Amino acid sequence: MSIKQNLRFMIKNRFRGFYPVVIDIESAGFHAKTDALLEIAIVTLKMNTLGWLQIDDTLHFHIKPFKGSIIQAESVAFNKIDPFNPLRGAVSEKSALASIFKLVKKKISLNCCKKGILVAHNANFDHNFLMAAAKRIGVIKNPFHPFTTFDTAALSGLIFGQTVLAKACQMAGIPFDTTQAHSALYDTIQTAHLFCELVNRWKRLGGWPPNTSHRKKQDEMFNA
Repeated sequence: MSIKQNLRFMIKNRFRGFYPVVIDIESAGFHAKTDALLEIAIVTLKMNTLGWLQIDDTLHFHIKPFKGSIIQAESVAFNKIDPFNPLRGAVSEKSALASIFKLVKKKISLNCCKKGILVAHNANFDHNFLMAAAKRIGVIKNPFHPFTTFDTAALSGLIFGQTVLAKACQMAGIPFDTTQAHSALYDTIQTAHLFCELVNRWKRLGGWPPNTSHRKKQDEMFNA
């Protein structure tokens, strides 16, 4: 494969200069500005020389509830997190996001991208909590796009007809242990596998890199 061909398979060219980062957040409620962020995990991605998307690095933190935050009893009962258990080894939002943003900025630079883009299952939820936390700590520049995301729930609905993470993974042939669900680390890793499969499946179907001559022939057949 020539150098010119290799350049086509750089991650920056696949996602219009954005660097995708898979994220899952566990919280003490649904309101990003008032409810506590309790756990966050990220998985960074890489693309090999043949253009296949793969899992790269992982970061995971338990988070101390920020001062004045609300703990919704039904939310912590659901995700089984005790926010004040000293054995959690929780850190501040500032400490966790500083480490996460540092790694993301490094990956953005290494891949010649211009900004990170959040990938998540039902991405609006995680994006809102990430942006609210970034705004609270204030002093660290946020490397993520302020509103654009990749939502694996929507993509899975299109490809598999399933929007629930466990069911979408099963349809994709990815093992899913429901006893580990709602752990930020486990859900992030499974979402990363799912996103890679969605992107790589499109490539296997011939959808990327765009084959304009093949597409023209398909259009002619469709319109015949």
